[in-house]
Amino acid sequence: MRDSESGNGRVRGVTTDRGAPLQTADRALQVLLAFTHDREEWGVTDLAAECGWDKSVTQRLLASLAHRGFLVSDAVTRRYRLGPAVWHMATAWERHGGMAGLVRPALRELAAVSGVTALFAVPDGAHLRCVDSADGTLGPLRAYRLADELYPGHAGATSRAYFGMLTPGARAAVLYGRPMARFSELTVTDPAQLEELMCRVPADGFAYSEGEYDPATAGLAVPVLVRSQPVGSLTLVGPHAPLAGRRQELLEPLRSAAQDLGELLTPRRVRGARRPETARS
Repeated sequence: MRDSESGNGRVRGVTTDRGAPLQTADRALQVLLAFTHDREEWGVTDLAAECGWDKSVTQRLLASLAHRGFLVSDAVTRRYRLGPAVWHMATAWERHGGMAGLVRPALRELAAVSGVTALFAVPDGAHLRCVDSADGTLGPLRAYRLADELYPGHAGATSRAYFGMLTPGARAAVLYGRPMARFSELTVTDPAQLEELMCRVPADGFAYSEGEYDPATAGLAVPVLVRSQPVGSLTLVGPHAPLAGRRQELLEPLRSAAQDLGELLTPRRVRGARRPETARS
C-alpha cells in the first residue's frame, strides 16, 4: 500500500499498487450512485447510516459535491438531490456516443449469431425509443438507421417486453386512457386484451409479435433488467419466416445478451449500512 500525496505533503487518500480507489474519490462516487429512481434525495443522517460513515465525513462530501453543482440542497429540508453538473455530464456522454456506443458491441454480436436485426430500446413516455441497432446477414431492416425510432407501447414485442415488466398500476398510468393507433389488423387496442398480453411477460420472460406494428416484420424481445428493475428491451426483428420457426433457438442467445447488457448498465455501488468509521477523508 502507498500514500497519494499533494504538493504540500498532506495525504489526500490511500491507494494500493493493485489500483484500489482513492478513499475520498471513491466515497464521493458512492454518494452520487446512492441517488436512484427509488431514492431521489438524501439527508446527512440517513446517508451516513446507509454508508456506515461518520456524519461529519458525510456532511463534507455532500457540501463539496453541492459546491461543484453535482448536488443541490433544499434550504428548508436540508436534503440533497442531484444537481445540474450531472445533467451536463450526461449530455456530453450522449453527444459522444453514450449508451449507443456502450451497447453496440453486444448488438453486433447478437445480430451475427441470429442473422436478423438486433436492437436495444429504452422507455420514452408511452413509447420505447431505439438506442441503437445492428443488422444481421439478412440485411438492413429499414433503408434508414433505427436509432431514435419510437415504438408505441401497445404494439409489438419491443414495447411489450418492457411494459409487461411494470406493475399493472404503473403500466396503466402510462398506456391506458389515451388513444391507441391501429397499425394493422393485428394491432391490439382494447386495454383488457392488451393487459392479458402484458401479464404473460413476467412468466414467459419474453414477448413475441407478428405484424402488430409493422405488418411485414416479427419481433422476439426480452426485458433488460438492472438490479431486477426493467430499463428497456432487447429485440430480434426481421421478416416473419426467419423468426417464427426459430423462437426457442434464438431465446438462449437473446436472454444471454440481455443479461450481459443489464450487467453492463449496472453501476457499481455499495448498498447497506456498514460499520461506522472515524471521521477522516
